[in-house]
Amino acid sequence: MNQKKGIPYVVVSASNGVGVDELKRLIIESAPPEMREDPVLAGDLIQKGDWVVCVVPIDLAAPKGRLILPQVQVLRDILDRDAIAVTVKECEVQAALENLAKPPALVITDSQAITSVAGDVPEGIPLTTFSTLFARYKGDLGELAAGAVRMDSLQDGDRVLICESCSHHPVADDIGRVKLPRWMRQYTGRALEFDVYAGHDFPEDLEQYALAVHCGGCMTNRREILRRIRECRRRGVPVTNYGIAISKTQGVLERVMAPFRHM
Repeated sequence: MNQKKGIPYVVVSASNGVGVDELKRLIIESAPPEMREDPVLAGDLIQKGDWVVCVVPIDLAAPKGRLILPQVQVLRDILDRDAIAVTVKECEVQAALENLAKPPALVITDSQAITSVAGDVPEGIPLTTFSTLFARYKGDLGELAAGAVRMDSLQDGDRVLICESCSHHPVADDIGRVKLPRWMRQYTGRALEFDVYAGHDFPEDLEQYALAVHCGGCMTNRREILRRIRECRRRGVPVTNYGIAISKTQGVLERVMAPFRHM
């Protein structure tokens, strides 16, 4: 690598390939560290032979005849680690735990069932949510958790941005349009205002929002989620995601974050 007037540069030739490998290396090294890391889903929380209970509610939002992508990816990750996955609905958690020869190494639940599942799973068994796993896998878990804590300082009239990375047909009890606003108003006791942005980037006037709540990002990639997190940070807007925000409103955020405390 050479420098001219303090600016680094590489001489590259497309005809004979000179400098191409060096250019690729420098481009990779110029990326933020978090974008160069290999993301981890659930594999570092379990070992070969462990039992893992996955709680998958079947409700109005569940796609007909299949599981949603985050659930499929977590199940595959469990199998890749030679662990044993047991998949149940939220009404079957107690029966599943009673029928296991030993406590599971981990219970992973859909965020919308976290309240009932947390009540059924003894404190000694690690518990988290699919959304929490994906907050780490596709974003910055620490920053998204800190964003949820900022919910405690919201005031009457504050605007909250609900941001979805894909467009989908809303259902009657839609998570972003109905459930989350209801739970956040109940938790804070504040008269909050909500705007929903679906399928496109943040609004130009992002600074008007006291908090941004992003979807899990199952239909986009890690680079895009990290870019959005950095944009919120740059413009002074705390950001969290659906699942972590739900855990906060239901009073179980500390518990679902506990499996990651040693990392």
